[in-house]
Order: sequence, then structure tokens, then C-alpha cells
Amino acid sequence: MTATLIPSQSSGILLTNISWKTYESLLNELTQQGGIRLTYDRGNLEIMTPSAPHEKSGELLGNFVEVLTDELNVDICSLGSLTCKRQDLARGLEPDKCYYIQNEDVVWNKEQIDLNEDPPPDLAIEIDITSSSIDRLELYASLGVPEVWRYDGKRLIIYQLEGNEYAESEVSPTFPFLLKSEMLRFLELKKTTKEKALLRLFREWVRSKIQPGE
Repeated sequence: MTATLIPSQSSGILLTNISWKTYESLLNELTQQGGIRLTYDRGNLEIMTPSAPHEKSGELLGNFVEVLTDELNVDICSLGSLTCKRQDLARGLEPDKCYYIQNEDVVWNKEQIDLNEDPPPDLAIEIDITSSSIDRLELYASLGVPEVWRYDGKRLIIYQLEGNEYAESEVSPTFPFLLKSEMLRFLELKKTTKEKALLRLFREWVRSKIQPGE
């Protein structure tokens, strides 16, 4: 099978006519290298290298999840950019961050996650500052990820899976008190507030929302 390079609207490289075997071979080759993301959709393969703003936003949203679950005393299994793939769907991608929360007890002690047998992550974080040429949201839906946070540097969208498609939500299904507007407010603060101070402010806000009687 001959691979074809086609023009891409993103900063990545998009190849067509790539077999699943080639995709898996590249995954195995690149596991020792950081900073490279592969997205595979039925023969199309995109290779991207995230930018610094992309990574900073992903880390900040990931820290929000850590604070939320810590204050709520909820166990999670944090799997970073776990490769989420299924050969029967001929699709695979790597979230910027992903978490098992509701299904944490199913996977916490597993060395390997197999989405043919295991549930998908309960929450995925998708930073869209450097946009993909492949519809990654469609891939998340096909894999059955219940909730996706998508942030492009200005807008934050919370997606909740309803059937086979995502619907936008003003509040996180996983954290019912967490309004999109409040999360965006803290994301905007990163322009004027250093990271540790910002996380302290976020933690204080979370505590104010979960106190008895609130």
C-alpha cells in the first residue's frame, strides 16, 4: 500500500492509505519519544507535534481535574496521553489528557488498557490550539468516551455523549457543580496569575462549592 501526503490545514502531516499495521508499528517506534501525537482514522494518519501553548493549556486543565477529584475525595486513574485505539473501528488517537473516574475501579491495577475489552476513559481533554485535520471528536464518539473538554485558547466546550453523538453542555456531567463559564474564568486567569497561585484560587473555589449547605 502506497502512502500519500496531502495538504493539511493543521501544522501536522497528514498521510493517506496507511494500513493499521503501519499505524501500530509507528506507535511502537514512537513510544520512547515525547511530544509526538498520532491520530488514525480508517487509513488517514496525522502526525503532530504540540506547541508550548498547547501543552500549557493541557497541563492546566489536567491540574483542575486533579484538584477537583482531590477535594471530592474521588479516586481516579490518570493516564495522560494514553493511546485509545480499536482495530475493529480502524481508529485511534491520543488525548492530551484522559482519566478513568466512574470506571476507575475497573482499570486502576491494569498494566495495559485494551479498549476492545475495557471501557474507554470517562473524561478526555482535547486542546485545539493546533487544530487537527481529522475530526477527533468523531473518533472520541466512536470509542464511546462519555465526556470531552475541548479548549482552543479562547473557548471551552464541554461535550456529553448522547447516543452516538456529542451534545454541548454548560456543566460537566462528571462534576455537576462545575460550570463551563467558571472553568473558563480560571483559564483566562492564567494570563495574569502564576500557575501555583491560580491552582490555589481554583482549589479555594472548589472547596466553597462542596461545603455542606452550599
